[in-house]
Amino acid sequence: MTVEDHIYRIARFPLPGTKTRAREFAIAGGGCAGNGAVAIVRLGGRALLASPLGGPAGEDAIGDRILARLAREHVDWSAVVRVAGATSAISAILIDASGERLIVNHRDERLSEARVSDPDELVRICDGVLVDNRFADFVLPLCRAARARNIPVVLDGDRPTKATDEMLNACSHIVFAAEGLRATAACDDLVAALASVAARTGAFLAVTDGARGVLWLERGVPRHMPAHRVNVVDTLGAGDVFHGAFVLAIAEEQDEIAALGFASAAAAVKCTRFGGIAVAPVRAEVMKLLAPQTPSAAAG
Repeated sequence: MTVEDHIYRIARFPLPGTKTRAREFAIAGGGCAGNGAVAIVRLGGRALLASPLGGPAGEDAIGDRILARLAREHVDWSAVVRVAGATSAISAILIDASGERLIVNHRDERLSEARVSDPDELVRICDGVLVDNRFADFVLPLCRAARARNIPVVLDGDRPTKATDEMLNACSHIVFAAEGLRATAACDDLVAALASVAARTGAFLAVTDGARGVLWLERGVPRHMPAHRVNVVDTLGAGDVFHGAFVLAIAEEQDEIAALGFASAAAAVKCTRFGGIAVAPVRAEVMKLLAPQTPSAAAG
């Protein structure tokens, strides 16, 4: 999914019926797919974006602005599918003094009609594929085409994925957000939730849990990597940066643990500044954070 984010930095979330003044305001690209693509490019990779978007060009101003920002970030958006008559997605986002966010999103349901015309040709030049689960019918053909070529496919489990959903078995790696995993497994305990999903897929499984770090399963054994300690200003886009960094590391043939460490550092750097994906880190910043330490894994 690709979105335009309108971001407001405030002291605290307002009560119903009240007004508050924003300390800062920014407009940036948003959505798991668009943000992941920007993160990959910032970190030294190349990204080809396939995503539903409103259209056509010249009639959907939101979509036109989204593509202009992606072009400035050197993201190849030639595989974007514009849906005539639909409006591109847009979000209003409040960021409080602790860096936590509140998001109101509008998404035109007609975007779900979009389809990729030739999935096999699209993945032919790819070393890795990152997908999210908002438009399953759009991404599943891409997942199948990539797996047929033995290309790694990483699922960003940001929202609930039904246990019977084909996507659980169409990906080589699944990295959930904590709430996405809890909703998918119908279980609050993250370790138990990972084990529940593992019974339904052979994919590598992990879950990000904000300041509590990352959990994953290694031959059925839960492992934990602590989060980096940073001054958190804005968590918006941190999960998308994590997923973009993770798939880039996997495409570079780093092992999963090294990829999790790289992704964790990238997300931590993002959290230190306001502006969503517009302030995603470059690779040198991530390596600087990683330099003093080697990520460790402890049995859960």
